[in-house]
Amino acid sequence: MISFLFRMITLFFLFSSTTFGFLYIFFGSPTDEDWGFLLDIEFDELPVIAIILISLAFLSLIISIWMSAVARSRETSATRYVKQLVEPDFSLKKKNLSFSLKKALIQANDLIETQRTSLQRMTNEKAEANDKLIQERIIAERQRLARELHDSVSQQLFAASMLLSAVTEQEDELAASKPTLQQVEKIVQQAQLEMRALLLHLRPIALRNNTLAQGLTDLIQELQQKVYFNIDYQIEEIELSKAEEDHLFRIAQEALSNTLRHAKASEVELLLIARDNIGILRIQDNGEGFNIEQDKSTSYGLRNIAERAVEIGCSYKIVSVPGEGTIVEVKVPLGNKVVEMPKSDSLVDLEKRTD
Repeated sequence: MISFLFRMITLFFLFSSTTFGFLYIFFGSPTDEDWGFLLDIEFDELPVIAIILISLAFLSLIISIWMSAVARSRETSATRYVKQLVEPDFSLKKKNLSFSLKKALIQANDLIETQRTSLQRMTNEKAEANDKLIQERIIAERQRLARELHDSVSQQLFAASMLLSAVTEQEDELAASKPTLQQVEKIVQQAQLEMRALLLHLRPIALRNNTLAQGLTDLIQELQQKVYFNIDYQIEEIELSKAEEDHLFRIAQEALSNTLRHAKASEVELLLIARDNIGILRIQDNGEGFNIEQDKSTSYGLRNIAERAVEIGCSYKIVSVPGEGTIVEVKVPLGNKVVEMPKSDSLVDLEKRTD
């Protein structure tokens, strides 16, 4: 608003100076004899000088509004393109941008792509170095799992055993023991899901001799035999680097683990496809969901997904609606690495339900 008023006042001063400059050239010094007609001649009871000043003020207002609209339009367009710079499929489709802005956006995008490539290279080197330490990590992972099983599942099983002991003391009151039995069933089921979620983290070498598609297929087929909900999946073979495959597999593990532990879902969909030189990994459930603003900063699983996506230069999105479900989506640029791209069935887009 301040800039608009300043622009209008500046234009009014400029137009006024120019107008009176022309009057000075044609009529000479401002004397009553030469300039008196500006006050003497009236139109609708307004002297000529007032009409001139009002016209100049109106012209200044119109031009200021036009300049502000143009500036806002350019700022909005530039802001939109700056936000899109991080996307792997960024492109300048519109032609109404200035040459300098186009050049700056292209240079920024080239820099981001260079940094993404460098980050991917560093991640590949890191993945190769991690292979040398895999045995030590397996031992550490087993120790961690043992501690978590002791602190979580064992406590739940202990509670279930105590409730079962109470049931055995109520042999003559079966009707009264029904709620207790139902509570025992829920605790045991939750303990089993917790156990399977923790065991998902004990697969650091699941992709040693398999592709990402094969590893995910084996993982889902194994889970389908053990969980209480349905898992639908569509998986395509995509040529990725070792680091990309390892991180995407870990992201899928983390998302499925969170679903097992917290979602209470009845259906889960996993998608791995390649479209328009973009690899897409998406895990979607119809569980309880959560408040993304409250949980994203505190959840270890969500932070782990975000960090792994950034490490391999991917963009990621986590969308959740309480009572509706959760989507975890990661996009990785492929270039010319696509092996095959058959058409896929569309999944339910949970993001539409956030509108």
